[in-house]
Amino acid sequence: MRIGVPTEIKIAERRVGLTPTSVRELTMRGHRVSVQAGAGTGIGASDADYSAAGARVAPDAEAVFAESELIVKVKEPQAAERAMLGPEHVLFTYLHLAPDPAQTEELLASGATCIAYETVTDAQGGLPLLAPMSQVAGRMSIQAGAHCLEASNGGSGRLLGGVPGVAPARTLVLGGGVVGENAIEMAIGMGSQVTVLDRNLEVLNRLSRRFGNALVTLYSTGAALEEQVLTADLVIGAVLIKGATAPKLIGPELVKRMKPGSVLVDVAIDQGGCFATSRPTTHTEPTYIIDDVVHYCVANMPGAVPQTSTYALNNATLPFTLALADKGLECALLDDEHLLNGLNIHRGLLTEQHVAEAQGLEYTSPLTALSPSSLASIR
Repeated sequence: MRIGVPTEIKIAERRVGLTPTSVRELTMRGHRVSVQAGAGTGIGASDADYSAAGARVAPDAEAVFAESELIVKVKEPQAAERAMLGPEHVLFTYLHLAPDPAQTEELLASGATCIAYETVTDAQGGLPLLAPMSQVAGRMSIQAGAHCLEASNGGSGRLLGGVPGVAPARTLVLGGGVVGENAIEMAIGMGSQVTVLDRNLEVLNRLSRRFGNALVTLYSTGAALEEQVLTADLVIGAVLIKGATAPKLIGPELVKRMKPGSVLVDVAIDQGGCFATSRPTTHTEPTYIIDDVVHYCVANMPGAVPQTSTYALNNATLPFTLALADKGLECALLDDEHLLNGLNIHRGLLTEQHVAEAQGLEYTSPLTALSPSSLASIR
């Protein structure tokens, strides 16, 4: 198969779809890989490294798209990239379509097949291709939040862990999944007083067993949420509903009542955000202030640590990339129900139910979309 790796063009995004090590795995199996010149700069991988792994270094994105069947990326395709997609392409990347109707519309119109990392599942019901970046984002959320609490950044001027004789800052984590658990680990490690809210008792039990008395676990109700938000110095939004728009847990009126100089870090922003006052920001301009509350809403947080993020992501995605390359699209999807769950768009058909519900569009099941009759009807 002909596989292409373009340079990421989202603002301040330095990750890359395939590492030289992953390219080597593909070329050893006889696949042809084209990597855009400079694509690996952010992870310290030179064009020579990719050439040594067997890749062809292409001069620009146009060349990569023109000579490839499978496009492997990290972030959702930007408008210029969507314009280069056609029915001959399979796109394998993060998409986060639910809050992004424009992207959905253009990908449907392109005729391409689009498989989203964030909806691929595993036998335990987890999201294995989202988990590595959730781990990174969860840990980074505390670093970012601690930085935002500094007075020079608009924060209250509190040190997250305090010092002897001065109380530490209070951290509230909304959601005890992968992001939440990693945020909790970092916040406790830095000496903060940490509380987590979740509605899954199994999650709360698991977190309680792991962290013991260092963590306060609370069942999430409206009253509990309000009480904890109003006393928190740092709030981490870590909620996730697979493929769907994140629920808005904190409304604008509650933000107005928060302590001046407190901080909201919205890790769910790539799914629309879980705070009503959230809007996507970038690493170049990561924060803004509303009602004296600092908002950090960077949509690609792991992009700030591209070496760690890219290698962690490739560890998870490579088996699926190999399956797509070795077996071809239809066989790979039909042989693996978990990869099939990653199919969001196939030749003009929307195959992710949560996205269809969020945007009021027609939904087609992945198996129906792959059937010969469906293919014939759209030719």
